[in-house]
Amino acid sequence: MVSTTTQSGEIVRRDALPHFMNASGRTFGEEEEQLVLEALRSGCLSKTGGSMVRRLEQEFAAMLDLPFATACSSGTAAVHLCLSALHLEPGDEIIVPPVTDIGTILPILWQNAVPVFADVEPLTMTLDPNDVCQKITGRTRAIIAVHVAGQMCDMASLRKLADERKLVLIEDCSQAYWAEYKGNLAGTIGDMACFSLQQSKHVTCGEGGLMVTHNAQYARTVGLFADKAWPRDINSLGSGRFLFLAQNYRMSELQGAVALAQIRRVQTVVSHRRRSAELLTSLLGNTTAVTTPYIPAGTKHSYWLYLLRVAQPKNGTNTQRIGDALVAQGVPAWIRYIVDPLYLSPLFTEPATYGTSGYPFRDFGTQRFERGLCPHAEAALDSVIAIHWNENLTDVHVREVAAAISNAAH
Repeated sequence: MVSTTTQSGEIVRRDALPHFMNASGRTFGEEEEQLVLEALRSGCLSKTGGSMVRRLEQEFAAMLDLPFATACSSGTAAVHLCLSALHLEPGDEIIVPPVTDIGTILPILWQNAVPVFADVEPLTMTLDPNDVCQKITGRTRAIIAVHVAGQMCDMASLRKLADERKLVLIEDCSQAYWAEYKGNLAGTIGDMACFSLQQSKHVTCGEGGLMVTHNAQYARTVGLFADKAWPRDINSLGSGRFLFLAQNYRMSELQGAVALAQIRRVQTVVSHRRRSAELLTSLLGNTTAVTTPYIPAGTKHSYWLYLLRVAQPKNGTNTQRIGDALVAQGVPAWIRYIVDPLYLSPLFTEPATYGTSGYPFRDFGTQRFERGLCPHAEAALDSVIAIHWNENLTDVHVREVAAAISNAAH
């Protein structure tokens, strides 16, 4: 990996940094190849007759010291599995953050329920328990705690609030494999949790998801919902086998084979990401124009992204300037991350849901989806540059990134 510096101080990379969209930034190896071949040679690539997906479910549950895991076709599907266990009524409310992937929100609407946006804590960009408390109504059924970029939410406060108000607490751990909160791994504090195996995540099988829980009833409902509500233990093809309205979210054996090998690498992947991120943080100690990720006491970040914050964002214009300069120097990043909170999407503002009905918002909605709904989230997005982080970054790469940041921030 080589770089040169021009007279103006611009760093020009000759080689690209490791990136999740190609082999340089992934950890596929012989174990994945062997398990894929094993699946192919078995002649059965469906979960209903194979073994790979079941092995994945068993191993992943054991890694988290939980009794139940269900694999599925995507991280979005994993969220939907969690919600399916609640048997939601139309108009039920689920509290969510506005800084997340839309996959956290869509399953709520598919269940004819209503997402209610609560603001985030300014420094971590995770759900603010105080604002969550203000958003609870008589129709609230659950809270989805989204761990952002590898940083866990304030789980003690959210757990306490959920217990007091008799709500279900769901963890969205798609960006936070093996992050920790007071010694507890992400996914082990909530009543249910979901993970993504999409291409960019810590571990991947291209597309896929995992749902985990300690609740046997939730696990049974989820297992049925992922497979058309068809209990495979009954020996009948009669119409009575379809128990309720459900989806087909089955993961294939090829995905399961890759994911099985990948989860065995997750602790090493997170360890490498954490070490290189901590090196970058130390190298940026004297840079005043930007600040490094805020890590609350008692938590361990797993660095899906490295969230750089611009000290004087100027409504995002300064953030854009610094981000553009950083990208021009070969550092892959999402400038201002998702740019706007999700509630400003046409899906909510028009709303564009079921035809022209506006359902369920026009029947049950209580929030106005406009700027100012979650001011901390809006301000945070104006100041953040999300650097794509990767387990294959070397110390040389990290020093190059630090130099690029220092140069861009001047």
